[in-house]
Amino acid sequence: MQHNLSFRTSFPRPRLVGPTLRRSALILGLALAAAPLPFLPTGLGLQAMAQGLFSPAITVDDDVVTRYELEQRARFLEVTGSAPDPAKQARDELILDALRRQALSEVGLKPTEEEISDGMSQLAKRANLSLEDFLTGLKQAGVDAQTLRDYTAINLAWRNYVAGRFLSEARPTDEEIDRALGRSQVGSVQVLLAEVILPITPETAPQIEELALQIAEIDNPTTFAATAGQFSAAESRTNGGRLPWMPITRLPRPLQALVLDMEVNEVTDPVPLQGALALFQFRGLREVTGREPTYAAIEYMRYLIPGGHSAAAKAEAKSVLARADTCDDFYGIAIDQDPARLERITLPPSELPRDVAIELAKLDRNETSIALTRNEGENLMVLMLCGRTAEISADEDDIRITVANALTQQRLSELADSFLEKQKANARIEFK
Repeated sequence: MQHNLSFRTSFPRPRLVGPTLRRSALILGLALAAAPLPFLPTGLGLQAMAQGLFSPAITVDDDVVTRYELEQRARFLEVTGSAPDPAKQARDELILDALRRQALSEVGLKPTEEEISDGMSQLAKRANLSLEDFLTGLKQAGVDAQTLRDYTAINLAWRNYVAGRFLSEARPTDEEIDRALGRSQVGSVQVLLAEVILPITPETAPQIEELALQIAEIDNPTTFAATAGQFSAAESRTNGGRLPWMPITRLPRPLQALVLDMEVNEVTDPVPLQGALALFQFRGLREVTGREPTYAAIEYMRYLIPGGHSAAAKAEAKSVLARADTCDDFYGIAIDQDPARLERITLPPSELPRDVAIELAKLDRNETSIALTRNEGENLMVLMLCGRTAEISADEDDIRITVANALTQQRLSELADSFLEKQKANARIEFK
């Protein structure tokens, strides 16, 4: 079977803070970065400084990385918030860029001016700016337009090189796609996510929505973990929002497609839940041995406790969970209570409320969660997964293509990284 695969390779893209703050944060960052130097040499002093800037800082075989290129890349990364340590990342990136140029020169591969212009415009768009405004802001921060052009050109050319050299090797077979979907007896795909769950009420909606948009722009796992610890209402906040590896088939179908199309460390747009907004950071994907089926039905127990996320409600929830080892145990706990507080529910995955589906995806049988509320936050909901009923369904072409694309992207990235590591190991790299 032939698959209409699309692909992308890792193209680092600077991402600024949330939409309503992007422009002001950029202006502030650029203004700070463009602060005047204590003095500016003139005459021979200026000439000497210029010669120092353009002197070699690193040599990679016969390629030279100047101090000016290092300074420019580091400032670019700092202004756009793309790296926790801009100086180190600039050095590492420029060494790899030199190795990429060597490989590209062997095949004479260069992007067109139109491709470069489009690529620069896409980078500006991610900052919610026009290319003209983006370049103006960078210039005010001391970043030359040529720096952005070079950054864009090398990544575009490398993307095309990787596709041309490794795509045939990276394409998955039908059997591998079956395995990824959990439809063979050999193995399946698991994903690694981190989460931030933000409770939201009509009164807090503007602030929470703004915060969620800012979190969606994070592309650093350390920053995301700190944000989860500070703001998330989920129990995973104590672990920086990090979730364990889980089979992709446990996630709601729309979230499966969304996650499989993400790059490592990318964060989803805010996902509306009942009484909350959820954001997920994609941390990894792996193929594992053992079949993980798709599911015809999910059975779970729902027990409501008055008080929402209050301390009293959470204390009662902990008391309930201490007495409930299985779903059947809830019947004894809820005896003589309002029958509406307890409900045992069995639904196809597609009919589960989105927030319940996401929460149940994290659970194994008889495991529990108290992350969700009902009735506009008035009731804390205790969830226990009772079981999952497996099904063997017909293949859906769109899901197969999505999975195939995800596997192709993962392998392209791995093959490109391995190639560069070998080139780096064999290169003569000297720091001046």
